[in-house]
Amino acid sequence: MSITRFLPILHWLPNYRRADLSGDVIAGLTVAVMLVPQSMAYALLAGLPPVVGLYAALVPPALYALFGTSRQLAVGPVAMDSLLVAMGVGALAESGSDTYLAMAILLAAMVGAIQLVLGLVRAGFLVNFLSKPVVSGFTSAAALIIGFSQLKHLLGVELPRDHRVHLLLWEAAGKLGDTHLTTLAVGGAAIVMLLGFKRLQKKVGRALPGALVVVALATIAVVLGDLDGAGGLAAVGTVPAGLPGLALPKFEQAWLVDLLPVAGTIALVAFMEAISVARFVASREKYTVDPNQELIGLGVSNLGGALTGGYPVAGGFSRTAVNVQAGARTPLASLITAALVGLTLALLTPLFEHLPIAALAAIIMVAVFGLVDVEAARRLWRTSKPDFALLAITFAATLQLGITEGIATGVGASLALFVIRSTRPHYAVLGRLPGSNTFRNLRHYPHARTLPGVLMLRFDAPFYFGNTSFLEDRLACEEETRGPLTHLVFDASGINGLDASAADTLADLVDDYAARAVEVRFASVKGPVRAMMARVGLIERLGGQRFYFDLADAVADLDPDAPPRRPASESPLTCVDGPDCPEPAEAGAERISAGARSGGAPAASATASTG
Repeated sequence: MSITRFLPILHWLPNYRRADLSGDVIAGLTVAVMLVPQSMAYALLAGLPPVVGLYAALVPPALYALFGTSRQLAVGPVAMDSLLVAMGVGALAESGSDTYLAMAILLAAMVGAIQLVLGLVRAGFLVNFLSKPVVSGFTSAAALIIGFSQLKHLLGVELPRDHRVHLLLWEAAGKLGDTHLTTLAVGGAAIVMLLGFKRLQKKVGRALPGALVVVALATIAVVLGDLDGAGGLAAVGTVPAGLPGLALPKFEQAWLVDLLPVAGTIALVAFMEAISVARFVASREKYTVDPNQELIGLGVSNLGGALTGGYPVAGGFSRTAVNVQAGARTPLASLITAALVGLTLALLTPLFEHLPIAALAAIIMVAVFGLVDVEAARRLWRTSKPDFALLAITFAATLQLGITEGIATGVGASLALFVIRSTRPHYAVLGRLPGSNTFRNLRHYPHARTLPGVLMLRFDAPFYFGNTSFLEDRLACEEETRGPLTHLVFDASGINGLDASAADTLADLVDDYAARAVEVRFASVKGPVRAMMARVGLIERLGGQRFYFDLADAVADLDPDAPPRRPASESPLTCVDGPDCPEPAEAGAERISAGARSGGAPAASATASTG
């Protein structure tokens, strides 16, 4: 790996264009204005002091600008990871305690280490195990858990921490009579204002600092009305001033074992969030991102955050969108954002002393409820019931079992669905469309012609040990339905792979059918598949004359009403000896001759079938 690839800043900084500066500066300022109140709110969600959120928003964005490949990804505290921290660490330590804080910082280091190692071993492909239905179901359920976890701050009552939303709502309903009306009024007003800003933002088509305005107005109202004193409204209180120092996370050996499951979950979920939004933006901006380098960038960012007292971070959807809308062209925008967060820590923390916690809760609720993807569920219900079931299983498991268990259940269910689909793949019994050499699935084209005693079958999947019995069952069923066979013709155009077990099964099938005087033919066999057939002796057993360029060629001598074919002499075989042509040239010539006797094969078919 070259140093430029490992440190992308060495590529973009020397080539920086002056024309990009204004957009980067404006975007850096805009995202900082959004990030400061959000990072404090998300730290509160994670069960941490608000200043820890500012620490997590200081070094990680700067480090990502050095190591990341996305030009616009905004890294910092996010709602999903914050809830995962609360769930994971909350099960091991009391929220607000020194042990809780130490575990959260250690968790950032563990997440960073996992991501860095995965990036170095080029394991970015792991995100592919998180299918879109799983992600959608998980995100929607997590959004509900996150949002309703803030009810205690919105109502001003004590509620237990519980991922089971229905139990949390039941507890909240029982304590409605104890609601602190001032807290509810401030939180409710903040929600209304934030929703108003969202609607206005859609109308004007650009980002607006709604969270900052809400924070400022709520703080002013608290100060003028002495709401956090005589009014009894909960506020942030004293926020330590100054930049964080460098320190290794404190830990005990038992913590590493206890935190490992949640660290692994956060590492993958954070990467999933970051790579999803980074790829989306990159496709619009016409550049590419490297998933493995993204893992390295996120890993270094989390490690740097842990050394400066922060908790796990990821790439945020909403802040990245704001970054793009505000005109960010390069990672310099993230460096400017980090600098402004540092300025806030150094000079402006006294301004947050009277910030009401209800306003921060409102910011969280409005942000996360927008992640509930109802439209995805509707679309999958219309288009794919199995994928809808996958979404529903993940959604229900996350709500009932918890964040970590929910995503694990979703991944397990998606793998199970993949196994089911691969062991029971699509297949088609084919017929010829009248007056043509085109063959189609009889299920969809019932008027297609079939030949007495001839079964034409297409298998649309790699043929491997897991679906051999399925093919045998289908063949037996079709023969029972259609009567005795004289010829079995495989259209192998949909088979992209063949393992040794499946090749042996095919050889056994050929022998069984030969014993019953049923001739087996293969059409459109791809090079890698035919190579395996050659290795197990199937081609030698059948002879080259049993392999045809396409299905029309394979049944030409069986169908007296078949349309004429061009002579093979007009369509020379373009693939002779080579890695994709396991048959010797003589066998290929013999097959052409056989094709010529049955009507020939067109050039396009010959080329495709040998590749």
